[in-house]
Amino acid sequence: MSERIAVVGSGAFGTALAAVIALAGRSTVTLVGRNPSLMTDLKSERLHDAVLPGIVLPESLEFSAEAEAIAGASIVLFAMPSQAQADAARHYGPYLSKDAIVVTCAKGIERATGKLLTDMLERELPDHPIAVLSGPGFAADIAKGLPTAMAIAAADMETAERLAQAISGRTFRLYASSDRIGVQLGGALKNVLAIACGIVEGRGIGESARAALIARGLAEMSRFVVAKGGQADTVRGLSGLGDLVLTGTSHQSRNLRFGIALGRGEKVDPLHGALVEGALAASVASRLAAELSISMPITDAVSAIIDGRLEISDAIEQLMTRPITTE
Repeated sequence: MSERIAVVGSGAFGTALAAVIALAGRSTVTLVGRNPSLMTDLKSERLHDAVLPGIVLPESLEFSAEAEAIAGASIVLFAMPSQAQADAARHYGPYLSKDAIVVTCAKGIERATGKLLTDMLERELPDHPIAVLSGPGFAADIAKGLPTAMAIAAADMETAERLAQAISGRTFRLYASSDRIGVQLGGALKNVLAIACGIVEGRGIGESARAALIARGLAEMSRFVVAKGGQADTVRGLSGLGDLVLTGTSHQSRNLRFGIALGRGEKVDPLHGALVEGALAASVASRLAAELSISMPITDAVSAIIDGRLEISDAIEQLMTRPITTE
């Protein structure tokens, strides 16, 4: 079935998604941004060198700076950072078609409330089905047509499968899920754990330590997902383990690079320049874990380091001298 799709957010990830969906040739795709001059340039030059240097955007991809451009779209992807999604919902909500499905493509937790992004969007857009796309996929890889697989979750499998069919392409494969909780929390928590992996690298304490963090971080993630009503199996898939391995090892990851800087003792602001989603999610996840009485020592340590409450050397000692368990 042919769909009309709008991708809202003209950063690297939004542009890459719009390009790969347009290349599949099954849908009419419009990239929507708020900067009129940028959208005019993209339409004429077919290049977005500020975020995807050297990648030519498809001729079939349409561009607009008008909110009205989403009217008539059957699927609308919100590809802006997590903390901007509520504002986007309020801005674009009045222009959504009656039956439009909204897909959040951000990886985070609403900072003010601790809510999942699907919960927040359901609050702002109560008349629309809300889905989530997450998993191991860097914007540059997607835009270059390199093989990438991610997860897409909706409240029911029928909607998830429809979205997977509409958005997937020759080099971009989506796996359908009905576990929105697990898919979202996997995407949010892996950013926190990637910062921890970066600290390990920046501190120079070895690849064995990184492997331990990935394994024990996955255990933390699983406990949290189950406590919030998600499925443990989801964490062992693309949006959990797959995304964690990618962002915890690749220097394309902003979260890993931020952690490396912390490990080296550099003064870095996670809100300056490229947004570091994991730095925002760490304190929220740590607080929610405490409220749920869930043990998440790595997440707690990352939160405390970022907030300046704990030195890295002390955090390492605390993690290594915790009581022995059989978890």
